[in-house]
Amino acid sequence: MKHGSCTAVLLLCALLILPGSKLPAQESEGTLEKIARTGEFLIGYRTDSRPLSYENKDGKPSGYSVDVCRHIAAGVNAHFGDKDIETKFIRVNSDERISAVINGKIDIECGSTTITLSRQEQVDFTLPTFVTGGSVLSLAGTGIQSMSDLSGKIIGVAKGTTTIEQLQHHIQQNRIAAKIFIVDDREDGMKRLNQGEIGAFASDQIVLIGQVAEADNPKRYSLVSEVFSYEPYGFVVRRDDADFRLVVNKAIAQLYRSGEHGEIFYKWIGRIGINVPPILSAMYQLNAIPE
Repeated sequence: MKHGSCTAVLLLCALLILPGSKLPAQESEGTLEKIARTGEFLIGYRTDSRPLSYENKDGKPSGYSVDVCRHIAAGVNAHFGDKDIETKFIRVNSDERISAVINGKIDIECGSTTITLSRQEQVDFTLPTFVTGGSVLSLAGTGIQSMSDLSGKIIGVAKGTTTIEQLQHHIQQNRIAAKIFIVDDREDGMKRLNQGEIGAFASDQIVLIGQVAEADNPKRYSLVSEVFSYEPYGFVVRRDDADFRLVVNKAIAQLYRSGEHGEIFYKWIGRIGINVPPILSAMYQLNAIPE
C-alpha cells in the first residue's frame, strides 16, 4: 500500500473513533436505554390471535398474552424506580411483527409467535409463555374429523406463520392430497372458511379455539382434535439485548412462581371449559426460575 493511501485509511479510522462521533441510535442503544430516553415502553400486539392477543369490542388490546405483557410492563416500571414510564400498545400484524422489533417500532411483541431457531437468527425470545400445536378448523357437517379427511380439500393458512411449513410437511409425509392456500391473516382465513372458499383453516389450536369461542354460533364449526406440530410461544425481543431480556424474564418467572398465571389462563382460556394441558403445566413449572 502506498504511503498516501495508508495515511488516508488511518485518518478515516481516527474519525470513526472520535469521542464526538455517534452510531445510529437503534444500533448503539439498548432497549432499556431507549425506554429511559423516551419514557415509553412500546408493546406490539396482534389483533387476530384470540384468545391470546386481540382487540375487544371497545378496540382495546385484550387476551392472555396481553395480560402477561401488562405484568411485564409493571416489571419494567419497577426497574426504573421513580421514573415515570408510559406503556403504549401498538398493533402489529403477522408480516411485520419481527421487523417491528428489529427496527424499534416496538420494544416487545406480545402475541402468539412460535420460538424457532431460524427466527433467532434475527431476534431473541423471552422465556416460553405458552405451548400449543397446529390443528385444523372446518365447518360442521363437512365430514372433517381427522387430518386424513382433508384429502381433496383446500386448506387456508395465514402468511408469515410457522403453520405453513409444518402443515406442508405433515400432508406430504402422510400423503394427504390437500392444497394449501395462503390467506392474508386469520380474519381473512375465517371469512373464506365461512364463505366456503376454503374447506378448512389451519392455525395453532389455541387460536382456533379462540375463534370458535368468540363466534356467534360456535356449533357451526368442527375442530380436529389431533395436532400436527409443536408450537412453543415466546415474546419477541431484540437480539443480543441481555439486560432488557433479563428484566422481562424476571417478570415472567415471578408470574409463574406466584401462581398468578393460573388466574390469567382461567380468565381467557379456562372459562370456556379447557383445562391446563400437561405440557403447558410442565412449561410453567420448568420456567418458574428462582430469583
